This record gives sequence, C-alpha cells and structure tokens, in this order.
Amino acid sequence: MEVAAVIGHPIAHSLSPVLHNAALAAAELDWEYVAFDVEPGAAPAALDAMRVLGLAGLSVTMPHKEDVAAAVDALAPAAAALRSANTVVRGNGGCLIGHSTDGEGFVASLAAAGVAVAGARVLVVGAGAAARSVIDAMGRAGAAQVVVVNRTAAKAAEAAGLSVVARVGAPDEIGAADIVVNATSVGMGTSDVPFDVALLRPGQVVADLVYHPLETRLLAAARAAGCVAVDGLGMLVHQAVLQQELWTGVRPDPAVMRAAADAELARRATNP
Repeated sequence: MEVAAVIGHPIAHSLSPVLHNAALAAAELDWEYVAFDVEPGAAPAALDAMRVLGLAGLSVTMPHKEDVAAAVDALAPAAAALRSANTVVRGNGGCLIGHSTDGEGFVASLAAAGVAVAGARVLVVGAGAAARSVIDAMGRAGAAQVVVVNRTAAKAAEAAGLSVVARVGAPDEIGAADIVVNATSVGMGTSDVPFDVALLRPGQVVADLVYHPLETRLLAAARAAGCVAVDGLGMLVHQAVLQQELWTGVRPDPAVMRAAADAELARRATNP
C-alpha cells in the first residue's frame, strides 16, 4: 500500500482526506491518504519524515506552503514563481519536487462551470496566497488582463508582478471585468461581502474561493444580479485532482471528489 498525507496546522477541519480517499477507492488504487498536524516551523522536519517513511505524496496547507517550497529539492514552474508549494511529489532517486496546483485547479473549476479564461478580463480581490495563485494561473491560461484590487497597495503591486497581464486596480473597475474573483477570506463563516455588490452587472462570472458557507452572501447577490456564480469548492476539488494525478499517474474523477465533499459538508452542518 502507498501512503500520501496532508500537513497543516490546524488540520482537523481539512476536507482533503475525504476527497482523496473517495477518489482512490473509486479508482481501486491501493493507496491511503492521512492527515498530520504539523506545528508551524516544522515543515522541513515533515519532509525529512516523508523521505524516511517513504510517503508517496504530500499535500501542504497553511502555514507550511512557503517553508515547503524552500525545503524541497526542486520546484515546478508555478511553485517557483509563487515561492509556495501545496503539493510534494517523489521524483527519481527520491528527489522531492514541489508543485502548486491551486491556481491551475481554479482555472479547471471555471472550465468545469463552462467559463473560459482565455481572452477574459479578470479582476481579483485580494493579494494573499490564494490570490497570488489565481493571478499567476489566469495569466498562464491566457487572460487578456488581470486587475488586482487590495486594501494594501504594496501587496497588490507585488501580486500583480506575477503576470505580465496583471496590474493594480480599484473596486470601481469591477463592472468592467468578465470574471470577478473573491480571493480573500471575507465571507468565511459570516454574511460579509468583500466589495459593494451593486458594482456587479448581469452576465459576469463571479467566483468566491470561500466554501464555508458554500453559498456565500456574495454568490447569492451575484445570482440575484444575473451573474454566473462559481463556488469555492470547485477549486479545492480540481486542485486535488491534479495532486492525485501527479502522485499516482491516474486522473481521478472530480465528480467523485465533489460528491464526497458535499456529503461531508452536509454531515458537518448537521453535526457541528
């Protein structure tokens, strides 16, 4: 049996074991996916443990993504650009390679919703780790422009530097975008919205990376305004699809992962 794992702190809330184990079972692969709570600063030791224990793959969540990127043996292009890795793959000779599947997973979630990125005008709210992965991936996917809106101008400028098509913008440009992305944590477990929803117009695509709750107030307002709404669970599922394919060489079924995640979220809502 091969074993893969996720490291983070805290980790008990992670949906990753549910997603991955469901897909591994559906593919009839002799794999098991587990979760390890790793204290901040201990990511290099976790990579040493991966080597010693022979773990076949690793998922990385907060607060370890940057530390892992600095400690692996090599980085794939997106991870190198972001200086952040959410996935570790065991390469030839035991070499540990860091990947970032978040941004590509987000683009895949849009494609699954029938949304094309190539040629689109995109506006991203936020400049943190999630926003950076989206900005980088949108540029790689052929977006015509990516406007970055953030309360801190310096952080917005740094994030915009990830793509030649990105620049710093302002909230009043939301109406001109084809795709609007909330890449902040605003709305997580609350009814807050990251910007004035009156700025939205019919026909836009509005994506919210928050998936707790799954139907955020922003997405509800977007639907009411005649927009196409894309929830945050799609990104989680599709980045996991990419992770598992990197580890096993077999592309898992995203529908299996999504169904498992939906069932787990429903269970948690019933038994908090």
